[in-house]
Amino acid sequence: MSDNKNYLNTQAADHSKRPTTISKENVVEVAKTRSAKDVLLWILAIVALIGATLVTQYLPRYWVAANDVWVQIGITVALIVFAICCLVFTHQGHAFKVLLKDAGIELRRVTWPTKNETVRYTWQVLLAMAIVGFIVWLLDNAFNYLLGFVLN
Repeated sequence: MSDNKNYLNTQAADHSKRPTTISKENVVEVAKTRSAKDVLLWILAIVALIGATLVTQYLPRYWVAANDVWVQIGITVALIVFAICCLVFTHQGHAFKVLLKDAGIELRRVTWPTKNETVRYTWQVLLAMAIVGFIVWLLDNAFNYLLGFVLN
């Protein structure tokens, strides 16, 4: 028990040494901001994603080189990458980047369980699942028997 306390104290001391600052921007306010540039980028991204889904069906009719599977895959990937790049430059894309950065900071603050704790909790979950599964099986058999008795 004292080993666990020492481990937690060490982890807490390690976390207190690291400078962790969550961004000063309010992610919700940034994501709610709209501009003409955002609308244009969203439209371009949606058109590119719709185009990526239609490449294999319609493009070979109009362009002979598109009959090759690798050309189709390349164009599809290029359209998806273009759509993602368009979305990155919107206010919502900026808010998403800030959110990911803040999530990384929060993950560094997490106190992860030790290997022994993980093994112990895993066995507890497996045992609980087995018990609940057995109870459900018993109930299923009992209701099956009752239903068979009523119907016959």
